[in-house]
Amino acid sequence: MSIQFKHRRQIFQACAALALCVAAAGTQAQAQYPDHTIRLQVGFAPGTGPDILARTLAKGMAAQLNQQVVVENRTGAGGQIAAANVAKGQKDGYNLLLADVSAISIAPAAFSKIGYEPEKELVPLTEVAKTDFVLVVPGTSPANDAQSFMKMAAGKGGKVDFGTFGAGSPGHFGAVILGQLGSFPLEAVHYRQTGDAVTGTIAGQIDGILMSTPMAMAQIKGGKVKGLATTAPERSPLLPDIKTFAEQGYPKADFSAWFAVFAPTGTPEPIMKLLSEKVAASVRDPEIRKTLLEAGFSVTGTSREEVTRMIAADAPRWKSVVEASGFRGDN
Repeated sequence: MSIQFKHRRQIFQACAALALCVAAAGTQAQAQYPDHTIRLQVGFAPGTGPDILARTLAKGMAAQLNQQVVVENRTGAGGQIAAANVAKGQKDGYNLLLADVSAISIAPAAFSKIGYEPEKELVPLTEVAKTDFVLVVPGTSPANDAQSFMKMAAGKGGKVDFGTFGAGSPGHFGAVILGQLGSFPLEAVHYRQTGDAVTGTIAGQIDGILMSTPMAMAQIKGGKVKGLATTAPERSPLLPDIKTFAEQGYPKADFSAWFAVFAPTGTPEPIMKLLSEKVAASVRDPEIRKTLLEAGFSVTGTSREEVTRMIAADAPRWKSVVEASGFRGDN
């Protein structure tokens, strides 16, 4: 045997041994998962509805996984910053994302650059909740229900000033859907801050806005705005007097904002399977479920297969709405 061949064989054997050690270490790490704090990133500010959802979810996950789960708020660009950060981050099960429809299904169609590719770089583990929307108008508006709003909007000489909580948000393109259903031109008024949008609605600066159910509940009960219709399939127990759009003759106004937990593509399969089961179980816990229902969320807790099918079916609808609106943003 030549010395050169002997050296090659020794190198090969050393590489093979190293590979086995690495594989064994990886298997051991997966078996011990989770052995330190899990980060759950959310792209919304503290105190907002999605943040409340994230913190309630983190509490449930910690109980299910016997490990601390911390929420990290990475605000900006409608959740895109958080999504990009997780997509490009560690693929070890300790780096997770709570995202809504805007960052996953709407953003790729609405913006030319978002810094990540949801379909390729993020794996959905479970849908945890949904939030529906309420059509809210100033207290001084002549509209008192969906039909009168549509009639008022269609009869205006100029465009209807419709508020949103940001370009590319579900409320933005939900307004586009309403414009299509009511055959009225829409001028989107994008507010940067939630408080500004609420103040603008109360002051009559806009003709209407779509607020999430929990936010609408707080404002309607204050008596300074009116709720005309909900996009939910049935009336909310939080606002039982407000009829659905379907009840008022607009069954196609049935959109909502879903929230799901994602892991970056490449996260070990056994870990993703475990997370999918434990995260779904966490929102089915009676205490966690009660908290979320009282906050205005519809609790789901679906399987990985179900959430994957849901997103695949939902994305084309939002893409068609975005394309029909002509909107194209740049980050």
